[in-house]
Amino acid sequence: MNVLLWIVQGLLAAAYLAGGATKVSQPREKLAKNMAWVEDFSPGAVKGIGAVEVLGAIGLILPWATGIAEVLTPLAAAGLAVVQILAGVVHVRRKEGKLLPVNGVLFLLAAFVAIGRFAG
Repeated sequence: MNVLLWIVQGLLAAAYLAGGATKVSQPREKLAKNMAWVEDFSPGAVKGIGAVEVLGAIGLILPWATGIAEVLTPLAAAGLAVVQILAGVVHVRRKEGKLLPVNGVLFLLAAFVAIGRFAG
């Protein structure tokens, strides 16, 4: 089970690091070409969402890998699960139902890590 949790943590961290870094480093106008939802948020809010994703990605790996404050890993996973719930709400509000499966999968993977690491 530990190996499976590490694999999921690594995949989630890579996804959130890439997505978060993109949101932090690109202007909102450029992001809007591929992420229409950014039109509903201020540039600062988009950067904030990106920062949360980057910090969550770090939290998925670093505490558990170092053995320092290991409780932060399941907390990061739980936080990222909440991010996906909120993202799903935005997509429903914008009538972007085709994006919901991605949010659902990321939510389930983050919840799996949170539960698995809280139990372990």
